[in-house]
Amino acid sequence: MRQAEIVRDTKETKIRLALDIDGKGNYSVDTGIGFFDHMMTLFACHSGFDFTVRCEGDTRVDGHHSVEDIGIVLGKAIVQSLGDKVGIKRYASVTIPMDESLASVTIDVSGRPFLVFNAEGMSGKVGDFDIELVEEFFRAVANYGGITLHINLHYGSNSHHKIEAIFKAFARALGEAVKIVGNTLPSSKGVLE
Repeated sequence: MRQAEIVRDTKETKIRLALDIDGKGNYSVDTGIGFFDHMMTLFACHSGFDFTVRCEGDTRVDGHHSVEDIGIVLGKAIVQSLGDKVGIKRYASVTIPMDESLASVTIDVSGRPFLVFNAEGMSGKVGDFDIELVEEFFRAVANYGGITLHINLHYGSNSHHKIEAIFKAFARALGEAVKIVGNTLPSSKGVLE
């Protein structure tokens, strides 16, 4: 079974996250941040994973610690769920429209973390959510998940739509990259790290 349950308990956040990458898209999300709940719900729905996350964070300060720490925990859960990575597809690239916005996400589940985040105009707020936290979330996922992650927002005018396109593209790309398509490690080096 390719699944994980991670608990993170700090002075800033208390997080419990469960991930089953061979699930059926069942999810339960409570991050304490309304807009981020919406994005994590989209992640669960479009990845096809079973996904549960609960976070109690210091949102009276702002959402930064909660969003970044959820990214850290998700990255760790991805690593744990994939185990030795034998048979995974490894690479995927998905482009998603959301009304006037268009975003592409390209992933290499390589064991080597790297983030390229090309998304102009990602500042301000959507509701109470600081838009700059989108990049922080994906940096944490890439770093702790050992994922090379390229995010390109091609265009868009509505901040909600831009962020939604990015999250949907990420979910679908990750869901595709972790599919089992063989029985060997997808690396000429014989190792993914």
